[in-house]
Amino acid sequence: MFVFNNGTLNGLHKGSVASGKEIMLEPDRPFLRVKLFDRAELECCYKNGPTNVTWVNRFSHSGQMYPVNQSEEVFQHYSESNGKQCGFLILKNVKLWDTGMYQCHFHDIKVYTHGTYLQVFKPIEKTINLSESTKNKILTAEGVLLLLCVVIPSASLLFKSKKQKKLEMKKMKQEEENIYQGLNLEDCCSTYDQIERSQGQSQYQDVCTAMEEREEILEKP
Repeated sequence: MFVFNNGTLNGLHKGSVASGKEIMLEPDRPFLRVKLFDRAELECCYKNGPTNVTWVNRFSHSGQMYPVNQSEEVFQHYSESNGKQCGFLILKNVKLWDTGMYQCHFHDIKVYTHGTYLQVFKPIEKTINLSESTKNKILTAEGVLLLLCVVIPSASLLFKSKKQKKLEMKKMKQEEENIYQGLNLEDCCSTYDQIERSQGQSQYQDVCTAMEEREEILEKP
């Protein structure tokens, strides 16, 4: 709270009121940010001050101070309660050029309140305006794609593993067949026949030889 009288305080200029009372300024809201075309309400409160308060605007682009022109969309009113006086400035439909520092001005004592800086901003426009149902569908599609990204690689690895196992079994079977194919059964059979034939001939030859020897013995006197 700041006090104004006929002297100086903290290097600030003071003035006097016709009633001789000291003016006590309440802290102003330092900053107010409002969206384009919305309503803005500014206030300055004080005690023991005059009722003829004028709102002024110090534009940020020029730094010059001008009184606020009232209209249907810009107007001010005054209230007093429990010894506290407040001046209000209403901007029903703010524009970008309304940005600036707004202060209350007391004409009688040439004093300004601390003021409130009003910033009017234009929201970023959405390039794509999607409804809630469309957003839900997009989220569902993303979930399905994520699931496929997990399932498809797993199924591919399982399929490759089974295929590799089948190839190994087929390779082992081919190796076994090649072992048996290396043996020629006809050669084996012919060799066996030759062995049996040679054995039969040797036995026959032995019998013939014995009979000839027996005949020679019998022929001798």
